[in-house]
Amino acid sequence: MAQKRADMISETRAKLIKAAREAFATKGYAESSMDDLTAQAGLTRGALYHHFGGKKGLLEAVIAQIDEEMTERLSVIIEQADSPWEGFIDECIAYIKMALEPEVQRIVLLDGPAVLGDPSRWPSQHSCIVSTQRSIQKLIEDGVVRQVDALATARLISGALLGVSLWIASASDPQSASEKAIQGFQALTTGLLL
Repeated sequence: MAQKRADMISETRAKLIKAAREAFATKGYAESSMDDLTAQAGLTRGALYHHFGGKKGLLEAVIAQIDEEMTERLSVIIEQADSPWEGFIDECIAYIKMALEPEVQRIVLLDGPAVLGDPSRWPSQHSCIVSTQRSIQKLIEDGVVRQVDALATARLISGALLGVSLWIASASDPQSASEKAIQGFQALTTGLLL
């Protein structure tokens, strides 16, 4: 009985997240009504409030899902690299390029900060910093990069990547902004190498 209830809860949440993700990506957060979201999911407003506390909580869940997918994609990029350094650089460049994806751009980089506030304070950013710190520490231990404070450097890199992604998302020419950001990132990170 408990498993059936857990499955129903999971299914309801998944339906609401799917409907919201589609609406937020196409219409934007502000133009997506709760009535339309719940109707598309075949559920009631009460279900939305019960599971997410409202539209803002639903946006947080959608962003968490997108962040998780981005992390999975970046992990594959790291694994496919020829060396840990190339994996680190390729991962960071892929993150920059993700700012060109319409769904990431609209939901995570434009609507997310407008509704949820400073993305550097989101839980996902803490995870990014920890992951980047581990990568840098490993590169230091392997003698690939200079002896730097891994946490400070991780915060610098994560902050730069987030900042440039926000810039790309709101740029009049996102493609050009992305290309410039990648060039700048590559020039900056070569300074870490021994």
